[in-house]
Amino acid sequence: MKKDYKVAKTPAEAVEQLEALYQTSVERLQTALKTFLDGGPPPSEATRKSGAFVYPELRVTYEPDGPPPPVSRAFGKFTDTGLYASTITHPELFADYLIEQLTLLADQYEITIETGPSETEIPFSYVLDGADDLDMDAASPADLVRHFPYADLSKVNDDLPNGLKVMQQEAVKPLSLFEAPRVDYSLQRLRHYTGTPYEDTQQFILFTNYHRYVDAFTAWAIRQLKEDNHYEAFSAAGNVRVDAETPNAHAVVEGAPWRRFQMPAYHLIAPGGRGITLVNIGVGPSNAKTITDHLAVLRPQCWLMIGHCGGLRHSQRLGDYVLAHAYLRYDAVLDEDLPLEVPIPPIAEIQIALEQGVASVSGDNREALKARLRTGTVATYADRNWELRYAAQARRINQSRAIAVDMESATIAANGLRLRVPYGTLLCVSDKPLHGELKLPGAANLFYQRSVSEHLAAGIETVEILKRDEGEALHSRKLRSFDEPPFR
Repeated sequence: MKKDYKVAKTPAEAVEQLEALYQTSVERLQTALKTFLDGGPPPSEATRKSGAFVYPELRVTYEPDGPPPPVSRAFGKFTDTGLYASTITHPELFADYLIEQLTLLADQYEITIETGPSETEIPFSYVLDGADDLDMDAASPADLVRHFPYADLSKVNDDLPNGLKVMQQEAVKPLSLFEAPRVDYSLQRLRHYTGTPYEDTQQFILFTNYHRYVDAFTAWAIRQLKEDNHYEAFSAAGNVRVDAETPNAHAVVEGAPWRRFQMPAYHLIAPGGRGITLVNIGVGPSNAKTITDHLAVLRPQCWLMIGHCGGLRHSQRLGDYVLAHAYLRYDAVLDEDLPLEVPIPPIAEIQIALEQGVASVSGDNREALKARLRTGTVATYADRNWELRYAAQARRINQSRAIAVDMESATIAANGLRLRVPYGTLLCVSDKPLHGELKLPGAANLFYQRSVSEHLAAGIETVEILKRDEGEALHSRKLRSFDEPPFR
């Protein structure tokens, strides 16, 4: 296939060119599918080799006379000279992100931006949206895979974020952490798990592990739609969307089939994605890893765990808060991707914002806040019944000085570090398993009534604090290694 690259004079022009290339490939692939499903011939080998169905590629060349100048920011910089490239999917979805990242580079360096066809074909299963005239039952999956590009997950990996690919050894270095097939795979998974369009996901993400937080968030979000602010609409699991003009908006959201989805999501939408997404990830590290694996391709500004924990200290009371500044990783699900000896550092900007969020919502003075909000290590287990093996666990809990235990927080933080997404954890003590205060129905209901609304409000206030930051400080250099792609 002959590659025909076109120079873009500006980042915005580059995105326009990418959109045109992508749309052309999608339309060709949809047309070829329709022809085949209607009884016509499959695409020829020559058509495939010509690049008819390929993703567009974005290229940036940086060839200065000397080495790159030192730049202190966390992203939007080069650590080496040469050619950088990445395949791009859904350029219209990522337009703001692409323009922002290219602008940072163009303002700092003398670069050449080009776009053109890549060598990677778009899997047919990723172009079915909007193609309602395709009768997918007219051919067997085996026939479709034989004649069309398909999602071959054996060729999709996280080698770059996992540190297994050394950029300095590559003739063409990656512009971003994820190539288009990995992004498309995650976008489809997000729709499947959350029951909402991935386009509605906002840049600030809250995770919880109890549906009561969803109820409180939904009520709060619908109230926001009636007030004078920047929020425009509310997208809820079950693929429903309401706005300020929707009659009985709360009933519409509650009546949606959200129970069909493993990790239902709720998005309070603002221009530029500056709203808030809440995802009920349920209980356990497997869900926590799964959802963060996929949300990371959208390059959110941050994600925060706002869930429950067991308090491990006698002085803690039900309803007290735990601000995690370290993690004991017994979740196991990320051990192959991020070795246990890798520390998970706290992100200072998020830690400060979380503490300020609690102070603002609770109204506590400094001494009262110190009594209610404790910083320390959170132990995250994969086994909910870890207490049954307490004798075997006591030494490490003791040595680590852990003050709380849960099943998700370390996973979310560790995957934030691995995938370069700022992270934080604010937990609420819902029981004290080592001190006889178990989460039994009566006590749990009383706890929920008192604590859920304030805890959620503290998470929301934290997001509002972080929004006032321009983002550069939030994306700490702690998240970046010495050998990183230029894009955030």
